[in-house]
Amino acid sequence: MSARASVIAAAALALLAARAPAQERAPDRAADPRPNVVVIVADDLGWGDLSCYGAKDVATPRLDALAAGGVRFTAGYATAPVCAPSRAALLSGRYAQRFGFEFNQGQGESRAANFGLPADVPTLAERLRAAGYATGMVGKWHLGDQPGQRPTERGFDDFFGFLDNASHDDPARRRDRFPILRGTETVKEKERLTTAFGRESAAFVERNAARPFFLHVAHAAVHAPIEPDPRVAPRVAAIADERRRDYANAVVSLDDAVGALLDALHANGLDERTLVLFVSDNGSVRLVSNAPWRGGKTQLFEGGVRVPFAMRWPGRVPAGGVEARRVSTLDIAATALAAAGVARAPEWALDGVDLLPFLAKGADGAAANGTEPHAALFWRFGSRFAVRAGDWKLVAPVPDSAAMLFDCAADPGERHDLAAAQPEKAKELRALWDEWNAKNVAPLWQGKEDQE
Repeated sequence: MSARASVIAAAALALLAARAPAQERAPDRAADPRPNVVVIVADDLGWGDLSCYGAKDVATPRLDALAAGGVRFTAGYATAPVCAPSRAALLSGRYAQRFGFEFNQGQGESRAANFGLPADVPTLAERLRAAGYATGMVGKWHLGDQPGQRPTERGFDDFFGFLDNASHDDPARRRDRFPILRGTETVKEKERLTTAFGRESAAFVERNAARPFFLHVAHAAVHAPIEPDPRVAPRVAAIADERRRDYANAVVSLDDAVGALLDALHANGLDERTLVLFVSDNGSVRLVSNAPWRGGKTQLFEGGVRVPFAMRWPGRVPAGGVEARRVSTLDIAATALAAAGVARAPEWALDGVDLLPFLAKGADGAAANGTEPHAALFWRFGSRFAVRAGDWKLVAPVPDSAAMLFDCAADPGERHDLAAAQPEKAKELRALWDEWNAKNVAPLWQGKEDQE
């Protein structure tokens, strides 16, 4: 071959490599020390549903170990009390009210035709893929099902899951209304869905162990319909109440599936090279699961938005930590981007913060950064709203209601309204909320505020 032909051949090979799928041009992992990022989201899991958060009748050893291997946040918050806007905020790193994604899509005739994550709102997957990460998603999408809105069109190289708000765990009950997809093709999944999501999560790790990857695992558990796994039944048989027993079955199944993913990371020697975050998208609809907080899903009391939240990165996040400062699912994107070495551009207008500096310890073992990650956190859900600043919370709990004021340090259960006794404090918090809300836009579609 002539020298000129050799140059042309080399150029052609380089062009083919540039156009090849991310997983086909994986570099030597030793030459790329950037961490993997794994974000696991449970669906409707209550604050008190895990044994590491105080559940007495449910054992969740894998999630407990995940939390013990890093930090367990006791004041972790979701940005919305229902699924879709919470997920939109998590994957964008912005309050979803900034871009009109305020409600779920509605059902039947009330379903919003324009429901979906706007095309001009980049996802964490899109940002990390642009930085050279392999990207994969397993589980529930719920951010749009029209062309241009699907996971493989919003930054994910691989997708296995479903697009809507819920699906059946039991394959015998699954219907065409909620097809399971691999990429964009429908598949007939014969396994229980929670188990299948654990399997697919582990398989993604195996396929991509040689390069930095971002894996988003959005479990359907423990969203209704609750369909107990007979294989799990002996582990929750001691629970007398049938409804609670069935729910506990789903929690244990979720724990097992997360364990399958963690086992794959360990088997591939990736524990110390992987930042893992676990959260729930909102509180549980089963109010007992949110104790000691008031309320649950669809509500802006603590039980609707305060969620289990854990982070692990051996060697970077001190193990065994319990963190009481307020953090938000908004912070997941900012933290992941910082860990990946992606510079945060001001025009991205992220609302979250990188949590890693807040978790670092000084030589004396104290927090290197002892300030609060957020001076205040905000919610808007139709005509309802809330703001949490320090120990104080102002919340309008039902549509068009007067706002209630709570001292959450003295009254964590939000039982004693102090709005009449402390009008200046209520006015102060309302002014904070008004300032935040001035940067939001009107909802792109309307939804029922009590709709799950």
